[in-house]
Amino acid sequence: MHALVDQLRGTLLPAVVTPMDGSGVVAYDALTSYAEAIAAGPIGGLAVWAHTGRGLYLSESDRSKVLSTWRQATSAPIVAGVGVPRALSVDNLQEAADATVAMAVSAASHEADAVMVYPLAALGSQPDGHDAAVRLHERVAAACGLPLVGFYLHGEAGGYPYPPVLIRDLLELPEMLGIKTATLHQAIGCQDAIWAGRSTGKLSITGEDRMFGPSMMWGADTALVGIAAAQVELSAAVLRAWTAGDHHGFVAASERLDRFAAATFYDPIEGYVQRMLWAAVWEGLLPEDAAHDPYGPSLPAAERDTVIRCLEGL
Repeated sequence: MHALVDQLRGTLLPAVVTPMDGSGVVAYDALTSYAEAIAAGPIGGLAVWAHTGRGLYLSESDRSKVLSTWRQATSAPIVAGVGVPRALSVDNLQEAADATVAMAVSAASHEADAVMVYPLAALGSQPDGHDAAVRLHERVAAACGLPLVGFYLHGEAGGYPYPPVLIRDLLELPEMLGIKTATLHQAIGCQDAIWAGRSTGKLSITGEDRMFGPSMMWGADTALVGIAAAQVELSAAVLRAWTAGDHHGFVAASERLDRFAAATFYDPIEGYVQRMLWAAVWEGLLPEDAAHDPYGPSLPAAERDTVIRCLEGL
């Protein structure tokens, strides 16, 4: 596990999209070519079944085939998001934890290298939520045998704020690789989470598409972001410049990435998946008929124009 920490530190892991047709059927031919293109880019690994890839919405069969397609495309580390599939009805937190464990076991069986544990948002309001969150991570690790990434996810995407003490307790678990923050625009929460992980030796992973550069300055040392599902080099350039101590290059690269983020990550925030799919089409990563997000909001054509104008300007 510590070797994987060293391997991933300072690298970019795109949270990749899942190409689908207009009826929500996964377009596997498009996925294969997309996977090959992303795998050839400046990445240290990638994340499947994450929010960007609509992992919790996919059927069990599609999740397995999606992961297998990526595994065939690359030998780089694959992190699989694990949580409660949307199609599964759960009545309590125990059943939610069981579903999360089952998804992690499935990820291990399909050759994922690590799992990222979606938060169980209900734990945030429970008196014993802190301890239950720690137990969930321990149980997932024991069941699947893989190292873990913790996931501090903003509420709009179904998460809840992880307090610094929970961040520290999770990072004390030997199975943990690090914590990913995806707070959207909560700068204080992001700072506190990153600072809580200092001196642990674990990864501080930014998932902050709209605060990418600042999160690096606050101490993040690795990136797992949906904004890298297309235009990978834009994100990689920011991380590369910061790691190299090239502060002039960092500012310039951050400005370019921030312009792209402003054109793709805004209200309704769930629309970012479709906007990233449009960007992937413009880039030639996906065909038009495989760039549909059936699980997000309906967006006006003007928003696509905004994405394209931004990309043309970059």
